[in-house]
Amino acid sequence: MSAQVKLQQESGYRFVHTFADGMATLQSDLPPPVGGGTGPSPEHLLASAVGSCLSSSLVFTLSRFKEDPAPLTTTVTAIEGRNEANRLRVQRLEVKITLGRAAADLPHVERAVATFEEFCTVTASVRAAIPVVLEIYDATGSRLK
Repeated sequence: MSAQVKLQQESGYRFVHTFADGMATLQSDLPPPVGGGTGPSPEHLLASAVGSCLSSSLVFTLSRFKEDPAPLTTTVTAIEGRNEANRLRVQRLEVKITLGRAAADLPHVERAVATFEEFCTVTASVRAAIPVVLEIYDATGSRLK
């Protein structure tokens, strides 16, 4: 199994990302002053990939128990800083997932929360290089992880 993306430069730092046939394209750009800020930056795309993978994995795990946590809200913050060579790097990803329902309405939520990350290919791969800090809350604001 593989995933392929083709990037075509439009101008400057703006690229069009083409995925599989039939999928919508995406435009990325670097933020000012280097780029025009007309699309998500590579840091945004990294954060989005991790958030999407974790959210999808949690939905998948709960669906195995015939439970639906919708509507989920996931916020991912890429914390950037300088490394020892003074190069800008993503140093940490902070992820907050909020379920659309109370934990009491999802009888298997504890079991799902304990195992869902095992199904997240992207996050497991990224964690090899970048710490991923994850918090999960239910719709009442109770912290589950």
